[in-house]
Amino acid sequence: MQLEWSDDELIACWTLVDDDWRLLANKSGATRLGFALLLKFFELEGRFPASAAELPPLAVDYVAELVKVKADALASCGWSGRTIKYHRTQIREALGFRVCTEGDQDKLAVWLADEVCPGELNRDRLREAVLARCRADRIEPPSPGQVARVVGSAAASFEDRFCAEIARRLPAGCAHRLEDLVGDDDTAEGLLAEVKGGPESARAADVAGGDRQAGEGPRPGPSR
Repeated sequence: MQLEWSDDELIACWTLVDDDWRLLANKSGATRLGFALLLKFFELEGRFPASAAELPPLAVDYVAELVKVKADALASCGWSGRTIKYHRTQIREALGFRVCTEGDQDKLAVWLADEVCPGELNRDRLREAVLARCRADRIEPPSPGQVARVVGSAAASFEDRFCAEIARRLPAGCAHRLEDLVGDDDTAEGLLAEVKGGPESARAADVAGGDRQAGEGPRPGPSR
């Protein structure tokens, strides 16, 4: 989230509206300020902040003025425990979101491998795609570690399928010859000919390689 906000941006994005005030009705003090900031942050990002450090200071000051609570009261808000869990549940329900399940994570990995990985393998952009898909599906994204596992699983699945498809398209016997490539120039030359011109070209390259070796004869030893 951006840290710098103009006055117009603060008003457009962080102002509390009627439904927001109803959710705040029975809250006071630091709890009131913390809840309001969680609510507006989630509306903007489709996720909750990991800590108060993610909250833009200008937004904290603006919302604190709206709810009539001093901005420094935010320091006393807890970021773990039963209260904040309850607040997150309230916000998810109010905005029509739900928690991401293991099944959701599996579906995200399949979607990522099928739809995104063919055109993008940068892990940061894959992560952004997961977060955007969660928001579109109104699912609170999983933890950063779980998102990383979804991205890793999708990338590995795509790479395995990609390699399998390339192997399937190779001419017959090509896969076995690939295993012999290391340190064997004649095999590499024959494989290249086979891929370009088919088996007949490969056999021609093999014959040429054999003739070349036969014509070379024994190498002379060192002169004395």
